[in-house]
Amino acid sequence: MTLSLGRFTWLGLLAAALVVGLDQASKLWLLYVFALPDKVPLHVLPGLDLVVVWNTGISYGLFPQTGPFGQWALLGLKVIAVLLLGIWLTRVDRRAGALALGLIIGGAIGNAIDRATFGAVFDFVLLYVATATWRFNWYVFNIADVAIVAGVVLLLWETLVAPDAAKAP
Repeated sequence: MTLSLGRFTWLGLLAAALVVGLDQASKLWLLYVFALPDKVPLHVLPGLDLVVVWNTGISYGLFPQTGPFGQWALLGLKVIAVLLLGIWLTRVDRRAGALALGLIIGGAIGNAIDRATFGAVFDFVLLYVATATWRFNWYVFNIADVAIVAGVVLLLWETLVAPDAAKAP
């Protein structure tokens, strides 16, 4: 069985590589150069803080795993997901789909590197809305998470809304 690459596979691979590079560079810089753990919470703008959260679970901290078995199981699931998305990427024949899959793959790899290295994913961006008597905190996230969400939104747009979408209204 041979693997043939689709016309836009290179675009997805480039997007994945850029996401992994930006994600890991930001995390390493914040942890070891800027020393964010010594400065948290760091107020950047109204409604935006940099914090340090070690996510031992999956998205939004669901199903936290503190033991090595659970952490390796989550890492294994991530590897399987990346492989399946990679196969899908080789079959995509549209730029938007390739870019979307590349963003998702890159984000998954970036967070998988954290899980393999630290046993948890390093999240650091906190968005919030605050008044004198009330505060709402959004989930804490990182660049890999942004890429995954952007990739999913782009896939949905391409499938449901784009002028030539398969399921366009």
